[in-house]
Amino acid sequence: MNTSVSFASASDTREQKPQVRELAPNVYGYISDFDPNCGFVVGDEHVVLIDTRPTPRMARDFLAAIRTVTDKPVRFIVLTHYHAVRVMGASAFPQVQAIVASNGTLDWIRTRGQADFDSEVGRFPRLFAGVEEISGLTMPTMSFEREMSLWLGGGRELRLLALGRGHSGGDTVAWLPDCGVCFSGDVVENHCGVYAGDAYIRDWAGTLDAVKALRPRVLVPGRGAVLQGEAACGEAIDLTKDFLATLLGAVRAGIDAGDTLKGCFARAEAAMTPRFGDWPVFQHVLPFDVSRAYDELTGTEHPVIWTAERDRALWQVLRG
Repeated sequence: MNTSVSFASASDTREQKPQVRELAPNVYGYISDFDPNCGFVVGDEHVVLIDTRPTPRMARDFLAAIRTVTDKPVRFIVLTHYHAVRVMGASAFPQVQAIVASNGTLDWIRTRGQADFDSEVGRFPRLFAGVEEISGLTMPTMSFEREMSLWLGGGRELRLLALGRGHSGGDTVAWLPDCGVCFSGDVVENHCGVYAGDAYIRDWAGTLDAVKALRPRVLVPGRGAVLQGEAACGEAIDLTKDFLATLLGAVRAGIDAGDTLKGCFARAEAAMTPRFGDWPVFQHVLPFDVSRAYDELTGTEHPVIWTAERDRALWQVLRG
């Protein structure tokens, strides 16, 4: 294997300490440099989390940060989607009444949740500190098809919107219409590599258009800094679209030319590196992105389940 590019994020050992950022009255982000972002909203009587952390140990740090703001109990956890790096810390919040996810995410957990967990621990060892505490998958206790609302008191609404397939088959955007704050999950990234290994890439652009139509004034991306102002939010949405369009264009050109998967990867790397190559986790995501784009463009509608073994085999083919 080419040792100049280590497997996925296995060589990423730099700890990132998330910071609490107030985004609007009683609305907070828990923001890292480029690890997965989380957030929380403080209601009249309780707290709602937007995603957790990868493990209970890391989630306890999140809870300690919440306690610097409020002592109200955490009653709801909203899952923007299901990847292990976002959800496996849920058990650190014992007072939770409901874990809420879209029906698409619930189906995702049932079909590939355990394989995803096994895969991601191998891809991101730094992000699974205390992995031995995880006793099982995080299962929703409440689900919805397209939209639901959590009411936080005083007429404040946290609207959960499944706007279409994209980063996964069950993405949910958490939207506060009274202050214009949007938690996008990994539907939108801010100058970070866009992971499309489990995506519906051709559908994703329409989902991004639906996020943009909300006209968010503050946007918490899946990774990267918080966006402030409608123009900056729109730019991050457009950049995410550009990343995906460039990926699809390069892989489609390779398929049309009769290239193998490795040939398509070389085309995508050449096309994307000048614009996106310095983004965090770009080198990590690109092999998985190209594999999914190749599958989708050659007729495989649903993403093939990743396993730890499949991860390594793909990396050997494309990076070896």
